[in-house]
Amino acid sequence: MKHLVSISDLSREEIEKILDLADRLKSERYKGIVADYLKNKSLAMIFELPSTRTRVSFEVAMSDMGGHALYLNWNDLQLGRGEPIKDTARVLSRYVHAIMIRARNHKIIEELARHSSVPVINGLSNLEHPCQILADLMTIREYKRSLSKIKLVWVGDGNNVCNSLILASAIMGIKMVYSTPAGYEPDQSILEKALELGGSIEYVREPEEAVKDADVIYTDVWASMGQEAEREKRLKVFADYQVNTNLLSYANEDVIVLHCLPAHRGEEITDEVIESSNSVVYDQAENRLHAQKAILLTLISEKF
Repeated sequence: MKHLVSISDLSREEIEKILDLADRLKSERYKGIVADYLKNKSLAMIFELPSTRTRVSFEVAMSDMGGHALYLNWNDLQLGRGEPIKDTARVLSRYVHAIMIRARNHKIIEELARHSSVPVINGLSNLEHPCQILADLMTIREYKRSLSKIKLVWVGDGNNVCNSLILASAIMGIKMVYSTPAGYEPDQSILEKALELGGSIEYVREPEEAVKDADVIYTDVWASMGQEAEREKRLKVFADYQVNTNLLSYANEDVIVLHCLPAHRGEEITDEVIESSNSVVYDQAENRLHAQKAILLTLISEKF
């Protein structure tokens, strides 16, 4: 693996290797074990969009492992003044050992990867969010012991996180059901790719029907970054897709609830659910750090 632009850049074996490594790194951190796995290594972090978990987890990951992360705001770079992506890619490749980028348009990340001689990591685009999904799989495995025989249900908007989750489910053999309003389904090309990968992906319009026998329920905000103008419309369209205690009653008793955060409490998920014993959203958020470390080591360390 040279880049991580899409979760489908990884095979099942590579995902399992990253998850195993993330588990090991989490254990080491809890035990206070410090290792300079990335000593003298640098990561450029380009942000066109704001971030909490992605920025902090990557920055701390590099620091914990003896490396250095550079926060680069899009508008502080020459990119904000129109420098071609390919020029930025070629120059940064001569300075740093990897580039993580969070951008509005997935094609920008693809172009950056085409012209970069160092690994490029997709920290979020309008199409996918592969780093988030690796932390999600890590969390599911922690609570359910395995990824096999799992029924995972997505409720809400068929957005970038949902897209990557569909591909990951297809790769890992997870049965996934998505429940979205008409017109808000996941990307069609993503669905077609998942089917090519042999995925068991099902669409169920009614969320109560979708979550029956669910082991995992996952939701996200109804209006993502860049969709603020649609907010009022979306609140009405998605009103029946809220993850609340009533919806949970249709799922398995030990169902876990995931949310990639930030959450709009009272909209896509209720305060009661996010604070309940079924919610594992903070373990999920923490696992961004450990998964990020594993991604970085897999891509730029000669030892892993």
